[in-house]
Amino acid sequence: MRLLGKKIVEKPWGKNVLPPQFDVPAGKRVGEVWFEPPPELPDILVKYIFTSEKLSVQVHPSDEQAKALGESDRGKEECWLVIDAEPGATLGIGFKEAVDSGTIRRAALDGTIEDLMQWFPVKPGDFFYIPAGTVHAIGAGVSLVEIQQNSDITYRLYDYGRPRELHLERGLQVAKGVAHRSNLRQSIETSESVQLTDGPFFSVAVVAGQAVDDGPLHLDRSTLVIPVGLDVTIDDCRVGQGQGALAGKGEELRIAKAAGACLLVQHVAPPVSSVVSAPPR
Repeated sequence: MRLLGKKIVEKPWGKNVLPPQFDVPAGKRVGEVWFEPPPELPDILVKYIFTSEKLSVQVHPSDEQAKALGESDRGKEECWLVIDAEPGATLGIGFKEAVDSGTIRRAALDGTIEDLMQWFPVKPGDFFYIPAGTVHAIGAGVSLVEIQQNSDITYRLYDYGRPRELHLERGLQVAKGVAHRSNLRQSIETSESVQLTDGPFFSVAVVAGQAVDDGPLHLDRSTLVIPVGLDVTIDDCRVGQGQGALAGKGEELRIAKAAGACLLVQHVAPPVSSVVSAPPR
C-alpha cells in the first residue's frame, strides 16, 4: 500500500474554505484536489471538485474522436458521485430534448444553451456517468468525487463571459444533442454498498461503512482506495479522510463500521464485484 500524491488546483469557481480533512493554505480559491495516478493505474484520474459558481458548459471527445481531431491526449469519459450539495444545487447533463448542431451553436453563442440543458437537482449519494460527447456543466454549491479517464481534453462551449478560451468548433464536432439516459444515473443510500459502473474504461464500487462485515475485504488486483467520511486500513496502514491510496494484489482492506463509505476504483476487467470478497470461512 502507498498513499497517493495530491495536487491542489485553484479555480475561479472554487471555494475559499474546504472540509477540514483537506489541508489548503489560507487565501486559496480551490476548485479541485487531484490524486496523482500511480504507475499501476496511469489511465485513471480521481479528484474532488468543490464549486461556488457554475463551471463552463463543456464536452469531451471519445478516444476515437480525439485521435481524428489530432489531439495528443486520449478522450475522456467520467462519472460523478455527489458528496455534498447546498440547497438548490444542480448538475446540467444533456438536453431536455433532441437538438441539432446548429441549435447548439446558436445557443452557445447567445448564452441560451443553459435553457436547453437538463438540470438535475442533486443531494449526497447521487451518481452520474458522463459518456464522451455529453454536454455538461457542474452547478454552484456542489462537492463531488470525479473518476475519469486521465485526459486533459475539455472543449468549452459556453463560460458565462469569463475571459477563458472557448473551443466551439471542436466541441460541436463531438457534442451529442441528446438527453442523458436514465440508466446512467442513480441515487444510493449512505448505508448501501453497490457497484456504480463497470466500464468501459474503469470500474467503481462504493462500500458503505454501515454495511461492512467484521472481516477484511481481499483485493486480487491494483485498486485505488478513496475513503469518504470514514477511515480505512490497508494491511494495517491507515488511510484517512481526504487521502487516497493504491492497494495492491493480495492486500487486505478494512473499512470502519461507521457512517461514510469507501470508493474502490479499478480497471474494467474483471468487474469490481468479482475481486472484492470476504475472506473464506
